[in-house]
Amino acid sequence: MMPGASELPDISISIVSHGQSDLVGQLLRDIGRYCAGTSLEIILTINVPESVSFETSGFAFPVREIRNPIPKGFGENHNAAFKRAEGRYFCVMNPDIRLHSDPFPELVAQLRMPDVGVVAPQIVNGEGRREDNARDLPTPGELVRKLLGGSSAVQSAQEGSEPAWLAGMFLLFQRDTFAGVGGFDERYFLYYEDVDLCLRIGLAGYHIRLCDAVTAIHDARRSSHREPKYLRWHLSSILRFFLSDVYRQARRRQHE
Repeated sequence: MMPGASELPDISISIVSHGQSDLVGQLLRDIGRYCAGTSLEIILTINVPESVSFETSGFAFPVREIRNPIPKGFGENHNAAFKRAEGRYFCVMNPDIRLHSDPFPELVAQLRMPDVGVVAPQIVNGEGRREDNARDLPTPGELVRKLLGGSSAVQSAQEGSEPAWLAGMFLLFQRDTFAGVGGFDERYFLYYEDVDLCLRIGLAGYHIRLCDAVTAIHDARRSSHREPKYLRWHLSSILRFFLSDVYRQARRRQHE
């Protein structure tokens, strides 16, 4: 639904493209097809030089474009989009998300419950299998086990329990909550910024909610993440996170 000239949208969706305009176009067409009853706007950040493969004016909702002269990190891009956002709710969505229905009515209903700070749909892969986008607090020991060929470096939240954090591929926030905790920590260029933000929301007294009544598809394409720079960013974020006051406070709270 296109907001009127004086009408603010309910939801601002921030999408960042890293040479992924084909995926972004597919996602926007999904939003147009399934979310016609939701008042929304798109803030599309072009993080690396690329020609967009679709007309941004060709949708029934406004698409506002930000072009970066130099690439920025995940959190910095979404924080910049938030400053331009006009919606009552702020959504972070990766280009490789696909929709098969409108997830927002149920997500907003969850977010309106008392003291809920962030909510996400259940993410599934292209074959319909659940992904672990709701997770427990990570520990250094889990990372060591992963390096030694053991179990996953992050543990999925137990069914029925509140997760410590939600993966940043699809998140919906109350506008005031996102602003109140300061948004993403821009010192994380990539990786762990979603963990850090969710923990800060939890430490501020809000609940973290996975809404398994709705699903979204993660069409993951990660070949580029094998490049050395991604390993450097990952290691840097790991060190920053486990040495942070946020992590120490979350660990203390877990054992209270």
